Amino acid sequence: MGRVLLILLIVVAIVLVWKAFGPKTWKRNQAAPPPRAVKGPDDDEEFLWKIEKDRFKERRAREAAQREEEERRKRAEERYREPDDDQPVD
Repeated sequence: MGRVLLILLIVVAIVLVWKAFGPKTWKRNQAAPPPRAVKGPDDDEEFLWKIEKDRFKERRAREAAQREEEERRKRAEERYREPDDDQPVD
């Protein structure tokens, strides 16, 4: 009778261990990333930051092109300006 009781206790212990640490609990230990909520483009910080950065770069490029155009125009005016040496000084 003692042997049957011992086997029964071993079986119960195995079942309890299986319930506590079995395959169903393996997924609970792994932290799953939360599902990402679908956002519109106006709610996405990265998208808005990228748009702002692109606009800033475009504005800087336009300003640089405008400065270069003004410098080129000034150099052209100086190069092709007629000297005023022909006029007498009063």
